Amino acid sequence: MNNVLNLLHPYPFEKLRGLLAGAQPPADKRAIALSIGEPKHRSPDFVAQALADNLDQLAVYPTTLGIPALREAIARWCERRFGLAADALDPAQHVLPVNGTREALFAFTQAVVDRSADGLVVSPNPFYQIYEGAALLAGATPHYLPCLEQNGFNPDFDAVPVDVWQRCQILFLCSPGNPTGALVPLETLKKLIALADQYDFVIAADECYSELYFDEANPPAGLLTACAALGRTDYKRCVVFHSLSKRSNLPGLRSGFVAGDAEILKSFLLYRTYHGCAMPVQTQLASIAAWNDEIHVRANRELYRAKFDAVLEILAPVMDVQRPDGGFYLWPKTPMDDQQFTRELFAREHVTVVPGSYLSREVDGMSPGVGRVRMALVAPLAECIEAAQRIRHFIETL
Repeated sequence: MNNVLNLLHPYPFEKLRGLLAGAQPPADKRAIALSIGEPKHRSPDFVAQALADNLDQLAVYPTTLGIPALREAIARWCERRFGLAADALDPAQHVLPVNGTREALFAFTQAVVDRSADGLVVSPNPFYQIYEGAALLAGATPHYLPCLEQNGFNPDFDAVPVDVWQRCQILFLCSPGNPTGALVPLETLKKLIALADQYDFVIAADECYSELYFDEANPPAGLLTACAALGRTDYKRCVVFHSLSKRSNLPGLRSGFVAGDAEILKSFLLYRTYHGCAMPVQTQLASIAAWNDEIHVRANRELYRAKFDAVLEILAPVMDVQRPDGGFYLWPKTPMDDQQFTRELFAREHVTVVPGSYLSREVDGMSPGVGRVRMALVAPLAECIEAAQRIRHFIETL
């Protein structure tokens, strides 16, 4: 067996099951899960219909590159969404469909890391655990940048030592962040592109929460926005990851894309050809329908706004909690140890959250997730309100 597997940490939900084992929640209170970031809003009917209408494609082998119509739809969506010039993305060179961002982030790391070098894969801390596992299995060393409240829950990139940038092969960004909900500012993205040029590393921007934000008039910038602002039409060293899971409430469709540097994507396509991960044609056709429609996406954001408004009104008087820049998570401080808070909340109120310490790593004696929990506001509005009321009652009766 691959001995690197022994370096992998248990996934947060495996740790959570162990933490809650043996706890007996009240039988008269239904379970409410704020733990898993799985969208629960209704999937668009027209996407399901497009999938059903094309089931005859089950008889067709899909290609790894994907059908031209899907790559065209993705390229045009990127141009509309991130303010790119018309035809700024070449669907044949700059876009590659993938089976969701989790699969793509992992595979991309395997394709990009140079195993012959003593390389680093740099990521925010706390972070989506796939960044770490992908780095380890690619033969690189994970390096964690703390996301602290005093820096807006973003890494302090100015404090990163030169030797880290010199060894960096991939810089993972997550904007809006999981679990913090923080956005990486446009000016910061520009600075990071300059650093990537200077030290020759790849920026891998995980933007799967980019369509969940609060101000319809000001959609958040992405890495492609920064490229456009810099006149960088080759997207050199810049790659973005997007998904229909959160944007369109389609986590089961397993559909997303990678876009950016054509040379990197050419090598990534080679890797994926051997990896055996082509998207089924019927899924591609359904995905075209989703990428071409924004009405359902705006309606989705409105549902999340209502939940954040209601839950924050209930919790703000008893918790140190702020509205995030985007995404669907809250990242509040806890009045006790985060693991104790999680277990006792479950035992007394039958509400499940994730300890922040399960989502971060300790570096130099400090773990940015300690003393916080992640709450995913994915349940229906009434359930989110009831969960918030139970959490408030729990805190008030401590």
